[in-house]
Amino acid sequence: MTATARPGTAHPLAGSPAAGSPAAGSRFTDELWASTADVRERIDGMAFLAGLGAGTLPVEVFRFYLEQDSLYLAGYAKALALLAAKAPTPVQAAFWASSAHTAAVVETGLHGDLLGGGALGEPAGELEHSPTCLGYVSFLIATAATADYPVAAAAVLPCFWIYAEVAARLAVDAARVLDVAPDHPYARWVATYDGPEFQHSVVQARRLVDDAAATATDAQRTQMTAAFRTASVYEFLFWDTALHPQPWPV
Repeated sequence: MTATARPGTAHPLAGSPAAGSPAAGSRFTDELWASTADVRERIDGMAFLAGLGAGTLPVEVFRFYLEQDSLYLAGYAKALALLAAKAPTPVQAAFWASSAHTAAVVETGLHGDLLGGGALGEPAGELEHSPTCLGYVSFLIATAATADYPVAAAAVLPCFWIYAEVAARLAVDAARVLDVAPDHPYARWVATYDGPEFQHSVVQARRLVDDAAATATDAQRTQMTAAFRTASVYEFLFWDTALHPQPWPV
């Protein structure tokens, strides 16, 4: 599955570089990261993230984002659980299963606290997946369920890694916001994903993807690169459509 573009336009992040065997002494995840430099450049310049770090994002935009993210986390937890069932060793399975628990319980709990705290207003109605949210969740679950373990592991990695990188970049602005308003909901979100536990989980997830690539075939590594890129594009779209909603056409 490929990420969907706005109707009537070519996708701004189209393209899927192929990956060969990792070079001696290199990390395959470094190659994955380099292959999505154009995607991450677009993410770095997003108005949504600038407003999030500065605490100036419109409240209704942040609420919509959190509502969609809570729906996303439920699906992401399922994808991680499926990945855990495919993992070749008990240690690998334990990490993915623990990550599924974190997504389903810990992160969802944070979203519930922020949404129910009164600072973000009241829900507009019953929650419904946006087209981007449903597309991203469907891609991850389908990949985890049907693809080989190395490909599925590469597909879930961008959510770990890109979130951590974005949070680290926004942390300086968020710290200034927290100094003035310790309970500011945007800064709480940033602080959570810039915390040492989440950052450590990224290190572990990268190591497992590197381990998977080391024993994967050339064809699997090519598929890993494609899956990593598709998930990275969905990360961009998820934030972009929070600020520029694309409702279901019917």
